Amino acid sequence: MASSPFPSPPGGFAPAPVPLNGRKYEMWLLVFATLVTTISLILVEVGQDQALSWDLAKYAAAFLTLYAIAHALVRWLAPYADPLFLPIIALLNGLGLVLIHRLDLSDAQAAQFQGQPAPNPDANQQVLWTALGIVVFALVLFFLRDHRVLARYGYTLGLIGLVLLVIPAVLPARFSEVNGGRNWIRFSGFSVQPGEFAKILLIIFVAAFLVSKRDLFTRAGRHIFGLDVPRARDLAPLVVSAVIAIGVLVLNKDLGFALLIFVTILVMIYIATERVSWLLIGLALFFAGCVLAYYLFAHFAERVHVWLDPFATYNTTGYQIAQALFGFATGGVAGTGLGSGRPGTVPFAKTDFIMATVGEELGLIGLAAVILLFTVFVFRGLRTALLVRDSFGKLLAAGLSFTIAIQLFVVVGGVMKLIPLTGITTPFVSYGGSSLLANYALVAILMRISDEARRPALAKRTAPAPTPIADAPTQMLRRP
Repeated sequence: MASSPFPSPPGGFAPAPVPLNGRKYEMWLLVFATLVTTISLILVEVGQDQALSWDLAKYAAAFLTLYAIAHALVRWLAPYADPLFLPIIALLNGLGLVLIHRLDLSDAQAAQFQGQPAPNPDANQQVLWTALGIVVFALVLFFLRDHRVLARYGYTLGLIGLVLLVIPAVLPARFSEVNGGRNWIRFSGFSVQPGEFAKILLIIFVAAFLVSKRDLFTRAGRHIFGLDVPRARDLAPLVVSAVIAIGVLVLNKDLGFALLIFVTILVMIYIATERVSWLLIGLALFFAGCVLAYYLFAHFAERVHVWLDPFATYNTTGYQIAQALFGFATGGVAGTGLGSGRPGTVPFAKTDFIMATVGEELGLIGLAAVILLFTVFVFRGLRTALLVRDSFGKLLAAGLSFTIAIQLFVVVGGVMKLIPLTGITTPFVSYGGSSLLANYALVAILMRISDEARRPALAKRTAPAPTPIADAPTQMLRRP
């Protein structure tokens, strides 16, 4: 048989299979998150002996609509991003909405018992903040088409982050102080916590700095006690920014964010240099700073005393943590059930201590499930850091993932009396606008990096490679 003059390629003439991007799985997981949220809202109403109202349908419809829009945006702007990021934050956000609605009912009952008008429900405001968070999520995905662009503006973004941290410190107390900490900007009904956004900007700066100066951490400088210490002029931008950020936060009594930024920077330095000695030096500086802060700052010493024995000051400073511990004990393994506990007895149950509500009404099982969701989120973020090829993307994805892990540890550790209280809220679960908006921006950046890391080679948005000279077609030219 004569061979065909047009031999077929090795794979035949059939088109190449379309690579799976996981969007179908993401869609069904979002449907599951909506069902869980809706059923949980119904259980809260039943547990509180409330008649089912259209408010539940309003919350469920808003939740479904917002995440349907987010899913459509991801299909359009980041089709190859990790399919677990969005469903995880949807489930966490839905759980937060359920708990805030449950605490709204508790506040209404308390106001009725005291003969006062019922306060406005915070669940409505949380839905609004979620909608704005989706808007921020969409804007970041739309305008940030390549995460490597952020590296060009690393120093500028770092400076903006420092300015955001300094603003509450220079404002009068009536415009910045809430519950003893000066970490807010408040004007005529408007309030924002700039530290939430500064956290992301500083992580971008640190990632850009470490990528540009990585060799200086391992080669240039002096060799002291087995550690290659960079030259002072090379290390100065990172040291100065870290000292200013942590110092301002400590002076503003925002110890939680100071710890969060310090540990995140330390972890990123370790990832960039792969030197355990940097971790040891960081830990030594951390413990030295804790001892110094204990003797210099009365509010820090007070939190340490409450941590050691909250029941000694039960009627004053120890009341909050003591009530949280009672709630955990009441919840036990399986919890009291949604709507059947008394989480309203814990001050700031919707913000700093919302995990105490989880522990009381969902028990150890529910608390472990929430922690597991965060763990999977962090794991997928670190997996993104491993998959992406550029060094800046690796450091940025790792830093953003670790800051969520550290924040969760600080929150749960403080509520359960494992470490002193820090006043940090739980990402996506606690009530509040600043935290939601900043964390949605964080997720959008992670999804942009993930989209680049998981995008097939044939779909990469790069210019075509030049034809090798050996394979270039030749052409006979005639000399004029």
